[in-house]
Amino acid sequence: MRILYLGDVVGRSGRDVVIARLAEVRQKLALDFVVANGENSAHGFGITPKFCEEFYAAGVDVLTLGNHSWDQREIMPHIDGDTRLLRPLNYPAGTPGRGVGVYQASRGRKVMVIQVMGRLFMDPLDDPFAAIERELGRVRLGAGGADAIVIDIHAEATSEKMAIGHTADGRASLVVGSHSHIPTADAQILSRGTAYQTDAGMCGDYDSVIGMKKEAAIHKYVRKIPGDRLSPAEGPGTLCGVVVETDDRTGLARTVAPLRLGARLAETWPVL
Repeated sequence: MRILYLGDVVGRSGRDVVIARLAEVRQKLALDFVVANGENSAHGFGITPKFCEEFYAAGVDVLTLGNHSWDQREIMPHIDGDTRLLRPLNYPAGTPGRGVGVYQASRGRKVMVIQVMGRLFMDPLDDPFAAIERELGRVRLGAGGADAIVIDIHAEATSEKMAIGHTADGRASLVVGSHSHIPTADAQILSRGTAYQTDAGMCGDYDSVIGMKKEAAIHKYVRKIPGDRLSPAEGPGTLCGVVVETDDRTGLARTVAPLRLGARLAETWPVL
């Protein structure tokens, strides 16, 4: 099975490049399933029901969120009814929505998607390691369980992401980080067969500060006084993600490689 994970979609530039390029990518790479992090897609902060539907129509199968899950208030009454939209699993009990789902891919195969949020330099949510353990104990990779398992770690610290990756090694198809908006160069298959990348990067305008207009972001650091509210950069977007090909029998990774298409970063197509 071939699965694409797209990093944080930031603002209109990110939405535009995903919607414009995803059909081509799905066809060229013969993809079976696509996950995208959409938590910055609504003007840089959160997501709306309208944008969810636009992503689904473009070919995204599942959307994940993160620390900006609730920035757009209209998502609150929507999320319980949208089974393809995941917020971090380790939010406290009673939080609207869900953090895990099992979905139908091509040829009747099942893909489980889990999202957790890290706790280092982030909101102090419940333990992400324990949350993942519960779900991996409930649905196992291969052998009548899920044909593939994707874990999205929305976290600041690279060390926390890597620790989760190694903890899930051999029990997930892909563990990939989101949130920092910068693609890391460590796409690899871990020792027990799980594909891993610390951060997939963002889908957005890289002539920016992590997707936001440069001037306001620089002012925030240089002046240390309130300035203009951060807003997404509006130049041409670059699509960033990671593609994993799994073994049909075990669900573990056979290959993993980054995907980068667009305006500023060097174009990279996976060789699968």
